[in-house]
Amino acid sequence: MNLGFDLQRFAINQVRDRLEGYEVFVEGTRKLGTADVTLPELKYKTETLSGAGIGGDIEMGTPGQTESMELGLTWRTINEDGVSLMAMQSHDLELRGANQHYDAGTGKFIRHAVKINVRGIPKSGNLGKFEMASRSDMETTLETLYLKITMDGKKMVEIDKLNYIHYIDGVDYLEGLRQALGL
Repeated sequence: MNLGFDLQRFAINQVRDRLEGYEVFVEGTRKLGTADVTLPELKYKTETLSGAGIGGDIEMGTPGQTESMELGLTWRTINEDGVSLMAMQSHDLELRGANQHYDAGTGKFIRHAVKINVRGIPKSGNLGKFEMASRSDMETTLETLYLKITMDGKKMVEIDKLNYIHYIDGVDYLEGLRQALGL
């Protein structure tokens, strides 16, 4: 049966399976040591809306406004990479990964590139523990000022708190605010 398109290029039923691998870079070039990464949570600022005409309370969000966002790195050992990220200055990190998907229509595994750029300033550093034949689990936490997620070369998310940018899936929710402020 000819459907008019190439099934090899068109994913019928992708099962989004896992992050197959990733690397962490600082300032775009230097590969950091082995670390587990906890990505920032996007939690929108809300205010309780209640009153006449509303049958209860509503936590109403403000478009483009998020609460504090943190990026966490957990290091297997106490090391110079984790310590250098505690320096009181901004740090640019780039996480490059490959997501593995299974295409049930073609029976093939597909890799999709995902890149996450973060600019942050140190919020906390936990030196972990010293225990024989064990991980130290040193932790570094950065307050996230800038976050950008690109998937297969397409920008999906860009949040720049200091420049009034809040772009999600093709829409910049702060574009009108920048125009109103003459920025």
